[in-house]
Amino acid sequence: LSPDCSFTCHYRCRALVRLDCSGPAGAGDEDDGSEQELEKDTNVDEPSSWESVELDPAQVEQRIKEYNSQINSNLFMSLNKDGSYTGFIKVQLKLTRPISVPAAKRGPGGRPGQRTAGVKRRTSFYLPRGTVKHLHVLSHTRASEVISALLRKFTVVDDPRKFALFERSERDEQVYLRKLADEEQPLRLRLLAGPSEKALSFVLKENESGEVNWDAFSLPELHNFLRILQREEEE
Repeated sequence: LSPDCSFTCHYRCRALVRLDCSGPAGAGDEDDGSEQELEKDTNVDEPSSWESVELDPAQVEQRIKEYNSQINSNLFMSLNKDGSYTGFIKVQLKLTRPISVPAAKRGPGGRPGQRTAGVKRRTSFYLPRGTVKHLHVLSHTRASEVISALLRKFTVVDDPRKFALFERSERDEQVYLRKLADEEQPLRLRLLAGPSEKALSFVLKENESGEVNWDAFSLPELHNFLRILQREEEE
């Protein structure tokens, strides 16, 4: 390998990869703009490196002071009298599939603002790439509650179980993703990691668990799946 050669590879596959970097100069220099991510682990059974850290009330207060002194905005954390704390987390939405929102309601004459009895209409669209949202949360706010709050902000009517919140970090020029368990507390992770987004940031993605959770789909969506399968079989 050339000393100038670098590549992104799954950590378990490094020993199996061999590259020939003797191609023409300039080859492969173009960036397609897509981020190559190394998902070290998307299994919630493996604990986060922050999970073993326990802080007493005095340490929490000290961490909050250090956190507030390092940020360049007014998105401060605040300590409450009961020992809990509040603050902001930023979540990047990286969804590859369209989301569903309520369609504009029209009356029989086609005028908006009038209900059509018995008909629930939806419209779907793709969120722009790189969409981010700041949420003001409590220290005990769970990851599942953050997902529900994000969907409400964008008036998304899809089932929250279709989505998952991921912890993203950058180490050794690699990007690592870990799916948060429903009970994990994002603001606590934010405090332990500090304000650096390289150390920790949050990403909302589709919940790719490897198993299809059919209960998360509506009856019309399930009928669409059946029609698609039937069409494929006929073809």
